[in-house]
Amino acid sequence: MFAILKKEINSFFASPIGYLVISLFLLLNGLFLWFFKGDFNIIDNGFADLSSFFLLAPWILIFLIPAVTMRSFADEKKQGTLELLLTKPISKLQIVLGKYFGAFILILIALLPTLLYVFTVYKLGAPEGNLDMGSTVGSYFGLLFLVASYTAIGIFGSSLSDNQIVTFIISVFLCFFFYIGFEGIADALSNNFIDRLGMSFHFKSMSRGVLDTRDIIYFLSTAALFIALTRFNITKK
Repeated sequence: MFAILKKEINSFFASPIGYLVISLFLLLNGLFLWFFKGDFNIIDNGFADLSSFFLLAPWILIFLIPAVTMRSFADEKKQGTLELLLTKPISKLQIVLGKYFGAFILILIALLPTLLYVFTVYKLGAPEGNLDMGSTVGSYFGLLFLVASYTAIGIFGSSLSDNQIVTFIISVFLCFFFYIGFEGIADALSNNFIDRLGMSFHFKSMSRGVLDTRDIIYFLSTAALFIALTRFNITKK
């Protein structure tokens, strides 16, 4: 598994993909949070909090994570190396996990520089330090679990086709549906239970600074489900 993980990380940074994903994520967040006028601009809001970042980041990641994962299995299928990989003395679950954690680590690297936002807002507060750290830490944990789920969905999408564009579209749709789709259905049916099936509900819950085990179990279960589906899919192939 670790050999595959290392191979995935090296392949990301041996090509422009890794650098492009990290740069694009930071650039989009930076422009919306600090330069563009609008509801997301932290300075214009006049409040020392990072709620704008945690509202914006999940939507940007809906597109960036599938862009990272779309090549994971699709590329192996297209080049005809998946069959060779499956003959190696390594379990199919380890193959899936190696590719999963490779993409997951890349997104974590992209998130690390955003800690600078915390320091900046902390310094800009009046008085200095007027920042709700409990909510901020909870939101980062929520974002971490959200990334874990998005990545699992992206890996699953990549296992469905050898066409990277197709896998990208499938993964974006699934991430979008699991993040906000259930909320839309719940609003239409006036059913609060359906809302709890969506990632948005649990992410918002963690963003309040309360790490409820139900939210953690939800995200881990979602990630585990799509990892299992990916393993089943490559086994079937």
